[in-house]
Amino acid sequence: MTIHQGLAGRFAGAWIVARREVSDQMRDWRILTPILLLTLFFPLLMNFTARQAMSFVERYGAPIVGDRLIPFLLMVVGFFPISISLVIALEAFAGERERLTLEPLLATPIPDFQLYLGKMLASLLLPLVAAYLGIGVYLFGLFTRLGWRPPGTLLAQVLILTAVQALLMVSGAVVISSQATSVRSANLLASFIILPVSQLIIGESVIMFWGRYDELWWVVVGEILVVLVLMRMGAKLFNREAMLGREIDALNWRWAWSVFRREFIGAARSVGQWYGGIWRDTLKELRPALALTALALIAGYLIGQSYAQRFLLPKDMVDLTRLQKGAFEELAALGFMNLRGWTWIFWHNLRALLLGTLLAIFSFGVASQLVLMLPMVIVGFIAGNLTTLGMDAGRIMGALILPHGVLEIPAAVLAGGAMLKLGMAVISPPQGMTLGEGWLRALAQWARVGLGLVIPLLMAAAYVEAFVTPRIALTVLAGY
Repeated sequence: MTIHQGLAGRFAGAWIVARREVSDQMRDWRILTPILLLTLFFPLLMNFTARQAMSFVERYGAPIVGDRLIPFLLMVVGFFPISISLVIALEAFAGERERLTLEPLLATPIPDFQLYLGKMLASLLLPLVAAYLGIGVYLFGLFTRLGWRPPGTLLAQVLILTAVQALLMVSGAVVISSQATSVRSANLLASFIILPVSQLIIGESVIMFWGRYDELWWVVVGEILVVLVLMRMGAKLFNREAMLGREIDALNWRWAWSVFRREFIGAARSVGQWYGGIWRDTLKELRPALALTALALIAGYLIGQSYAQRFLLPKDMVDLTRLQKGAFEELAALGFMNLRGWTWIFWHNLRALLLGTLLAIFSFGVASQLVLMLPMVIVGFIAGNLTTLGMDAGRIMGALILPHGVLEIPAAVLAGGAMLKLGMAVISPPQGMTLGEGWLRALAQWARVGLGLVIPLLMAAAYVEAFVTPRIALTVLAGY
């Protein structure tokens, strides 16, 4: 048996589902009509826009604007047809449930993963073909009217971005459709896909207008990683028995509170037992996430040092002679050395961690790590500049950061690990748990670590930073 025959046999069920879905789509004028319009009319409109833009900017002596606008329109021409794939994918399971055709489909002997993959392929095929045809029409019009042809690398980037963005939307939409009980709920949940993708398009357009086309490859790599995460999430969550048994999504607050409370309190009968459970059970389960967070902080510091070699600060910006005469009065005016400063520092750090938690929920935990890395990037950048200027970076940064950092950095690692586990809970819920139960369990662990360890550490770190660190810094750095 050849490799091709082996793959064909392994995914035969997926091909069957995809052929069935595409055949139904080819008979539905509500799907074909917008695809044809976006394939033929929209590229012609973009050709007209490109000609008018080139004429306008050349009239005022700014042809570079037109040169950057044409590749952006090329990306837009490919994006609008693949947006249809989002609608098709959202309807994949939720629509069949409403049409009462889901039960016969799920009763087939096709494995769950092949059924899930077949739905993805069916949602992707027609819109992607339409997108490539639209790009071809757009390029043909540009060549015949303006004589413009894209560089090979740019064309490859646009074609790959179009395919990856279609796969990104489809993989996310199929996950939503498999969990939703109606098309209406699936369409409402689609905002969690539309908003991030629209922001992604804006970011790509900025890169194109600046002419930094090489950086688009990093965007491609990032999108592929997100697609792999979403596909794993969909394969993990897809369960035909659960889909057949799910009738309506009712918000059961009593059940949610019982799950959260059971995980938050555990078997503890006292505060001491509760803390023992954190050290014995919760932190042990969070160990991989804590290690990843620690590595992220180290990476942030190293990134800051690398930027220090490219962007050198003026020496007067790191002048330490100001720490001599009148330093205590100056620090007090800035909010240090008093209770108001302690409150501000604590609230600032707590607010950053709450923001990281919110971002973690919508980014599988990735954005929370970026929030925690940013201060380390700044520290590394300053330390690198001090070293380049011939100053004792270890002594200076140790005096300014180490006193409260011994408390603040462990708090950041603990909070980051809990946030990462919370964000990743939707991708891989524990065995035998539903998506909601797994997420509530992760939320309880986040609250347990936050209230039991992170907040006390932040309060102590804020006190040290407000009252102790300034005195140590003034004493250690008195020789500068």
